[in-house]
Amino acid sequence: MTAHRPFNFSAGPATLPEPVLRQVAAEMLDWGGSGMSVMEMSHRGKEFISIAEAAERDLRELLSVPPHFRVLFMQGGGLGENAIVPMNLSRGGKVDVVVTGSWSRKSAAEARRYADVHVAAEGNGREIPRDWRLRDDAAYVHVCTNETIDGVEFHDLPLVDNGVPLVIDCSSHMLSRPIDWSRVGLAFGGAQKNIGPAGLTLVFVREDLLGHAMGICPSAFNYETVAAAQSMYNTPPTFAIYVAGLVFQWVKAFEYAGKRGLAAIEQRNIDKAALLYQALDGASLYENRVQANCRSRMNVPFYLKDERLNDAFLTEAKAAGLLQLKGHKTVGGMRASIYNAMPLEGVQALVAFLKDFEARHG
Repeated sequence: MTAHRPFNFSAGPATLPEPVLRQVAAEMLDWGGSGMSVMEMSHRGKEFISIAEAAERDLRELLSVPPHFRVLFMQGGGLGENAIVPMNLSRGGKVDVVVTGSWSRKSAAEARRYADVHVAAEGNGREIPRDWRLRDDAAYVHVCTNETIDGVEFHDLPLVDNGVPLVIDCSSHMLSRPIDWSRVGLAFGGAQKNIGPAGLTLVFVREDLLGHAMGICPSAFNYETVAAAQSMYNTPPTFAIYVAGLVFQWVKAFEYAGKRGLAAIEQRNIDKAALLYQALDGASLYENRVQANCRSRMNVPFYLKDERLNDAFLTEAKAAGLLQLKGHKTVGGMRASIYNAMPLEGVQALVAFLKDFEARHG
């Protein structure tokens, strides 16, 4: 970080690694001696094809994606996938959804437009519910493995042992930790958390789940069609793919605590979250309401016990170079999103501010 650049705790679009931003700026007018900006390239030209192929290759390496999964670069974000997934996988039949917060609740509501949706379990936005009531004849089970708004995260993917494919919305923890692909049928996520700018949606789909789209599914959202065209069926979000590719290179080279690559990123994320939760739990002015065993490493919501101080907190935080700490409008309070690109120093600065603000206002 440069000395003057503030720390951005936005939930998404979120902060990006500064080296990536600098490289984007340096290549803005001329990528690789081509005489073109990436934003000016044909998505079918050799220059961009090389960018897209490298991005997919690096992403597969980082997440150890098995060869029988197809990686799709799509558009529409997580909200779009809430419709695209059931149009591709439900066959108009049954879908089970485990509701753990705001995003999985939205997923269930959207899927009802295309399928018979059963809420297999429902939490209160502060925990992962137990006693799932799954149907053996469901087309798939949907879970949101990190609730961006509520701050609830599955630290281990659930094992669905009845043979029904598991679909995970991992938008806000994708690339922050490994994924156990043996438990997943399909994973999706918007890139604007840990990976790049808004506009790119990543889908990882097991090959045996291709070819079942409903007749109403638009061709540009049919996974089989997109996979057959190597994500070039329509014009993909080319600039977002390019930036994501640079982020993948940054992650591969990242070093922390004697580790490298995704392992280093995961360890730093663990350390950042532990530091922030420890500060919140040790304070008398703040509280986090999520059960400790499922607290998100990426999105940390918290509340001032005296809500009359909310405006002062946000004003003073901004003056201290700590941006975008206001909680989501549906739940209020505060939220610090500490994605991959947030350095440890940013969390340390936030913790120091929390202590100072409490000392002056608590």
